[in-house]
Amino acid sequence: MDTGTRLKLVRERFQLSQRELARRSGVTNSTISNIEQNRVSPSVSSLKKLLQSIPMSLADFFTFDEPPKQERFVFRSDEQPDLGREGLRLLLVGATLPGRDMRMLRELYAPGAHSGDELIVHNEGEECGVVTRGTIELTIDGQTSILNAGDGYYIPTTLPHRFRNIGQDEAEVISANTPANF
Repeated sequence: MDTGTRLKLVRERFQLSQRELARRSGVTNSTISNIEQNRVSPSVSSLKKLLQSIPMSLADFFTFDEPPKQERFVFRSDEQPDLGREGLRLLLVGATLPGRDMRMLRELYAPGAHSGDELIVHNEGEECGVVTRGTIELTIDGQTSILNAGDGYYIPTTLPHRFRNIGQDEAEVISANTPANF
């Protein structure tokens, strides 16, 4: 199910009009309408802003209304919802597990792709990851580092941070963060 259709389903299940969701989230009614009609694709930060007003995590959003599954331990590549946007794929491992304590992502950055125009910052939590392919520019609290395959990072997510592929080929990062609802 695409993002726009899923947003409309969630909004209607929570008995919210587009206007009410717009009022709660600070996003314009026309933006919500365009997302639901798949005229625009929201950034991760915009989608999170909408979902915080419901409240709902990204993981819950992408698994909303899916039938419960038996307890599982293996998640095939085609069972990992993509939380990303153009140029950036964020594949969530274990999305259907209730009560997850961490979020595990396989992040695929096209050349020049980045985690967003706005720096990422959360109220709590930690994140760590390893670059498995390519070259990533990582900015943490104003300091920039270049990470190559095999290099890793471990940061408090309360510090503003951003990832960008500065290489000519796709870059891949395997990351985990807590809490799971970011």
